[in-house]
Amino acid sequence: MRAAGGVAATVAPASVEVTPRMLRVGDGYAATLVVTGYPAEVGPAWLEPLLSWPGRLDLALHIDPLPAPVAASRLRDQRARFESSRRADSERGKLPDPYVEAAADDAADLAERLARGAAKLFRVGLYLTVHARTEAELLEACAQVRAAAASTLIEVQPATWRHFAGWTTTLPLATDSLQMRRTMDTQALAAAFPLASADLPAPLPGDPPAEGGVLYGVNPDSGGVVWWDRWAQENHNSVVLARSGAGKSYFVKLEILRNLYDGVHIAVIDPEDEYLRLADAVGGAIVRLGVAGVKVNPLDLPAGDTRPDVLTRRGLFLHTLISVLLGQQPPPAERAALDRAILAVYRQAGITADPATHHRPAPLLRDLAATLRADADTAAQQLAARLAPWVEGSFSDLFDGPTTTRPDGHLVVWSLRHLPDELRTVGTLLALDSIWRGVDAPGRARLSTRRLVVVDEAWLLMRDGEGARFLFRMSKAARKRHAGLTVITQDVADVLGTDLGHAVVANAATQVLLKQAPQAIDATGDAFGLTAGERRLLLAARVGQGLLISGTNRSSFEAISSDREHLLCTTRPVDLADLDDEEDHL
Repeated sequence: MRAAGGVAATVAPASVEVTPRMLRVGDGYAATLVVTGYPAEVGPAWLEPLLSWPGRLDLALHIDPLPAPVAASRLRDQRARFESSRRADSERGKLPDPYVEAAADDAADLAERLARGAAKLFRVGLYLTVHARTEAELLEACAQVRAAAASTLIEVQPATWRHFAGWTTTLPLATDSLQMRRTMDTQALAAAFPLASADLPAPLPGDPPAEGGVLYGVNPDSGGVVWWDRWAQENHNSVVLARSGAGKSYFVKLEILRNLYDGVHIAVIDPEDEYLRLADAVGGAIVRLGVAGVKVNPLDLPAGDTRPDVLTRRGLFLHTLISVLLGQQPPPAERAALDRAILAVYRQAGITADPATHHRPAPLLRDLAATLRADADTAAQQLAARLAPWVEGSFSDLFDGPTTTRPDGHLVVWSLRHLPDELRTVGTLLALDSIWRGVDAPGRARLSTRRLVVVDEAWLLMRDGEGARFLFRMSKAARKRHAGLTVITQDVADVLGTDLGHAVVANAATQVLLKQAPQAIDATGDAFGLTAGERRLLLAARVGQGLLISGTNRSSFEAISSDREHLLCTTRPVDLADLDDEEDHL
């Protein structure tokens, strides 16, 4: 059996460097914060903001019961001081001090409960040790912990010159080396007890029960059910990030099915025809971009929209579309020529700002190019030449006629499978534009229907600056239109590697992380504030297993489905082969 000193030598850090402001423990840094001020009144789980802080934080609560005679004596002395203060103020003709009055009433109530045996007194010390990899990260982490504490009216102070004693106090040694104590009664101490659950928090006592939501899966840590209502969050957007084969499309298809049960209207941008079997099963509509005869005219005006700025908004979208077609934003001279051409081509079609003219047939992209060629400006002619492949060349099939289909219904899938790679980004943008026109349509009927827009393989659009900007604007504006945006991607770098990608993630109240690649785990962990344990979970996760994040709420989950749902959502070749065999027998 190893001696105690040998065990301590084995688990202890290689070195400890003590400074006035922090400790250097091994290859990391640590600092201890002491809780010196508490709120006057507390509710259940009032330490939750500290317990749920995403960084590494050791919280220690040291409790020593006070013997009943000692507690009664101290309480009697305290009440005597309060009464003396009240009498002195009265003799001097002063108005009663409301703080003294409140404290005296609380002391009297506590003395009564103590005499009946309904409460006891305890000496309590609460200490927080913050850990970080570098000194700069430690200072930032301590500031974040102070802010989290201030949100519940808790005051903390650094253990200056005593950080070593603070560090040992928060180790599991049952030793309080700081002795910064505060007297608490049983009720306050019970509410402070640091109990945490692996499950999402349930409504507190007195709060109305939660309504709505869908089943996301089960929690493998606790066996509990993970039930989530994205429509009850501050916004209705979500992001799903995972490596290829981690089950992200499977999970999203399950969420789509379960939202359809609740009457949500859903539009999906599907690059690989993964949602077609689901759409056929529920009676959805499918638009196959790239198939012969399927045309989309980007110059179409929204049907039934009589707002005075319709033509202006359509012109702005055409600027975005042309930038995506060219792979970059045109120079200023070409943008000015394009703006003139847009207004001119609509005038030639008899369409003006007057909504009464908007029912007339819209011009085509080739008409816009012809207007550019007719412009005497050299920049306009250069822009017309750059648009030639999409007007009369290899990529013109999608744009060379009026729009052939205007889908509507509870589920619409925009298939991009038949588009060449060079048109995938453009096809995604055109599909999103058509979907957004339905979401943004005026009228109360729109606001009474919840709408969900799913963008699978969003990296197709995020890699283009103008396309990413369009997606960002959509994520910002969806909530006000009773809509939610789901962004799915396997290329985490395209989302987290740009400011716009970070903004799209920040505007998603629901964040789902499934299995991550080792090359991407650092970027993912830094962006979402993952702990070391959460990073290990995502690296070793099975298919369909991941992490649900929403603010301070975090829960691991594993997607589950019924047999029928599985057949509609799976893309495994073995399962599809079995399904084909069953259909052949039928």
